[in-house]
Amino acid sequence: MTVKSVLIVADFACINGGQAKVAIDSAVLLADEGIDVTYFAAVGPADPLLEHPNISVELLGQNDILAEPSRFKAAVRGIWNGSARKRLIEVAKRFDPETTILHCHGYAKALSPSIGPILTDGPLAAVYTMHEFFLACPNGGFFDYPKNTICNRKALGFDCLTTNCDVRHPAHKAWRVLRQAATWGPGCMPRRMQDIIYISETQRQVLLSYLSQGSRLHYVPNPIARPKGASIDAAKNDIFLFVGRLNPEKGCVMFAEAARRLGVEAVFVGDGAQSEAIRAVNPDANILGWQSPEEVQVWLRRARALVFPSLWYETFGLTAYEALAQNVPVVCGTWTAAAEAIVHGRTGVLYGSADVESLTDAMDQAGHMTFDQSSVALDELSPAAHRIRLLDCYNAVLRDRV
Repeated sequence: MTVKSVLIVADFACINGGQAKVAIDSAVLLADEGIDVTYFAAVGPADPLLEHPNISVELLGQNDILAEPSRFKAAVRGIWNGSARKRLIEVAKRFDPETTILHCHGYAKALSPSIGPILTDGPLAAVYTMHEFFLACPNGGFFDYPKNTICNRKALGFDCLTTNCDVRHPAHKAWRVLRQAATWGPGCMPRRMQDIIYISETQRQVLLSYLSQGSRLHYVPNPIARPKGASIDAAKNDIFLFVGRLNPEKGCVMFAEAARRLGVEAVFVGDGAQSEAIRAVNPDANILGWQSPEEVQVWLRRARALVFPSLWYETFGLTAYEALAQNVPVVCGTWTAAAEAIVHGRTGVLYGSADVESLTDAMDQAGHMTFDQSSVALDELSPAAHRIRLLDCYNAVLRDRV
């Protein structure tokens, strides 16, 4: 059997981060190939990119759990969103199971574990892309927020249950544990998942022990489009750039401090809880807020280096790859998935300790390095290659189902 229709399921229908961007980009890539795509999401509005003759959009019109005004409703819906489950069952029944794949790109921000049984035992063959670590870790990142360090505890083990690793409050950690219990229990994830996509070797290694031995793992990295136009010479630029959420696990305050020590201009594309903390340690930091994908590319072309100071594992490091595509060096820690893309001393600088001294030294090295374009291997991550990998995965899943 050959796939003819794809039902893409995601929390968001608008681009508000890497997960939604990949889901929407893949929808367009499939639609351009003539595949009928239905994009199902809890939270709108629909991104203009989804205005395509081969794409239809199904929106629930819900808030994500952080934006929901009623905290009680957010708590309940975050653990089990019954209306999302009911609507997805109705939509899934419209499709021919012999030629349709359900591809889920996430559930933790709005859809909830309630959709799990539709992925594992529903009417359609399903594939799930792991954009984070929510299949195992209650906070989705294997990260201890109070200690600002990677967490090596066994998820839902005794040490996990007795440790407050949450960014907010111990009560919120308790809620996350309940949601994880719902994921593993009635949500049937990941124990009954048949086909799972991973996007980096780092992610696969972290999650492997939590996945069912019967699950088939498919490597489908995120798509990276090479920019049009002349190559840039990053050595002629002078700003150091950060792109992403301004949250503790992203290391943005540490970057601000390192830039202040070096006396270089730090530009932040993004927004988040640590905006004021960044300004406190570096009053000269330029915080731009969220920018369009096109504007992000403009800022990348102005950068001396992209600094990727994330303190957690990450799962791919999309902005790091986008920087490399622009011939911009990347500075990142060896523990992150983004490090898989870097050739140390040629396409960026890797550092081995998550502290401001190590980051400062790495940024200083990047400021004097010459970018080696021949060391960048992005062809296998092109949009065309991504589409081929997706279709190969879909068709293999359909054949196995038949």
